[in-house]
Amino acid sequence: MHWDRLFEDLEGQLAAEWEAERAALDAESERLRISRLTLRNRLRVLQQTDAPVTVRLADGERQSGRLHAVGADWLAAQTVDAPSALIVPLQAVLGIETHHGAILDTLEDGVISADGVRDRMTLGFLLRDFARRRLPLRIALTDGEVLHGTIDRAGEDHLDFAVHDTGDARHARAVRSFRLVPFTAVRWVRASGAAF
Repeated sequence: MHWDRLFEDLEGQLAAEWEAERAALDAESERLRISRLTLRNRLRVLQQTDAPVTVRLADGERQSGRLHAVGADWLAAQTVDAPSALIVPLQAVLGIETHHGAILDTLEDGVISADGVRDRMTLGFLLRDFARRRLPLRIALTDGEVLHGTIDRAGEDHLDFAVHDTGDARHARAVRSFRLVPFTAVRWVRASGAAF
């Protein structure tokens, strides 16, 4: 009888140790899986779930709305305060606020459907398209200045911007100044005619 209890006790201890070891391995496996998640993938989940978000920008500005698109190095949000899309370079984002459930959803192992070309579309590609279409834009710079005008050209890491008044077409007589703007100086872009 005594031996039976001893063996039962040893079996229980062994089972508990195996369970603890398995739990530790599962926890480590989960930490490893999460360590491979990218911000871009998590933003794409937020976009697909249509969760409300607040985009916090480097200067303390907050823009609330819903993610509309996520590119290679930018995001587009439909904000509550404007009908035009807000395009934000990921480098200008300090954080994305949303409810806890949406944050947890971004950790799930689900398959994220690829957006094809949009996934590879860089900010430069997007701005070159805006230049080609001659879209009137508002561009906020990291120093707080907000410009209105038209992109004449967009290079690999900068753009040529013709500054003119809101409502004016980009004509030589309407342009007040020209600027070379590095992409790193762009906090956000609002394009009224942009479709995603």
